[in-house]
Amino acid sequence: MTLQEEYKRKLVSAEEAVKVIKSGDQIDWSSFNGQPVLLDQALAARKDELTNVIIRGASSQRPIACVEQDPERKHFIYSSWHFSAYERKLHDRNLCNFNPVAFHERSRYYETGHVVPDVGMLQVCPMDEYGYFNFGPQANSARTIVSYSKKVLVEVNPLMPVALGREERCHISEVDYIVENSGVPLIEIKPAVPSETDKAIASHIIKEIKDGCCIQLGIGGLPNTIGKMIAEAGLKHLGVHTEMLADSYVDMFEAGCIDGSRKVTDRYKMAYTFALGTQRLYDFIHQNSLCYIAPASYINNPAVASQNPNLISINNCLEVDLFCQVSSESAAGRHISGTGGQWDFAKAAYMSEGGKSIIAMSSTAKRKDGTVVSRIVPTLRPGTIVTLPRWSVHMICTEYGIVDLKGASTWQRAERLISIAHPDFRDELIKEADRMGIWLRTNKIA
Repeated sequence: MTLQEEYKRKLVSAEEAVKVIKSGDQIDWSSFNGQPVLLDQALAARKDELTNVIIRGASSQRPIACVEQDPERKHFIYSSWHFSAYERKLHDRNLCNFNPVAFHERSRYYETGHVVPDVGMLQVCPMDEYGYFNFGPQANSARTIVSYSKKVLVEVNPLMPVALGREERCHISEVDYIVENSGVPLIEIKPAVPSETDKAIASHIIKEIKDGCCIQLGIGGLPNTIGKMIAEAGLKHLGVHTEMLADSYVDMFEAGCIDGSRKVTDRYKMAYTFALGTQRLYDFIHQNSLCYIAPASYINNPAVASQNPNLISINNCLEVDLFCQVSSESAAGRHISGTGGQWDFAKAAYMSEGGKSIIAMSSTAKRKDGTVVSRIVPTLRPGTIVTLPRWSVHMICTEYGIVDLKGASTWQRAERLISIAHPDFRDELIKEADRMGIWLRTNKIA
């Protein structure tokens, strides 16, 4: 049988493909642009036939039909490995649960039998001449889902960019059913417009970066600003080993800042596990051998990432307390995002020779009622999840400066954190530090 004959034999409608799913099944699907669309809609249409179908996704950027059409969760139970803004709202409606995970460990859960999917569902690129479907710009755990699912359904999108790398594809022989869509538009995330606070924070961080560093940036206005500052500063010989590839990396590459020549792993390559940005980014990735996608089990593994000297990891957080406990995923019981790769890269950067892990945040936040509160707090509120324990925190940066916390005692940590808190909150923070026994009379605030 030729590849084309096998393709035609397995090609069915979405409605036909989802007939393999039965009550009690566990389904895993890919994330970001790899999330199935027609298959999701077809499965949702079967809701009255099914009960207790468990679906695991991650960072959904578009509405999920199985969730929206089953508001009482009688038929489908959805959970996510990392919340998007949409999933956060689902959680507020009690329609989404969270799967705690350090990103580099997720594939291990399948390998050890902690997660046993009956059906894997992925949106993929068209089949190539050798019978392979590329997963597109989201390797994450896609290869693992295919390897450990009893049945595999792929939804072919002709608009999906081909991302070259390792474990970035599956063969038609591993696929049970193929569904074609006419070209579901790719999810685009435009770079956030940086605020003046973002610019101030970036101005402190840019001083920590030198020629030859290996860069890992998160998502949002701040990383975009840092990328532009790097491009304008004319830094050279930078490497890329990052969880997320964003438009700011294209800026840096086009400015001649990135060549990967000082890297140890995947030298001369821009290594990443998923990409999320504009069409410009997806066009840059497509069939580009300079870009190297790989599973999170590789990219986010501290033992791998830390081999690159001068690894600079820059990520955001929601708040930090005076004991240096960092929360990046929840606030007083409300789940916001997830652990993601923050712990992975905090560990990797500090393990790296000359590396630095930087947690960045604005010093204050504005609540819905207009109240301004400090992001540096005496203690985390009940129900707030600790993403980084205090021992793992290296550097923290706000618009008021950047401080190094490794090796510091509790009173030294409190002093340094208060020095970069908003001035309006420093006196109260000092009082609380004194009450908690982590303040000395000799302490000073710059």
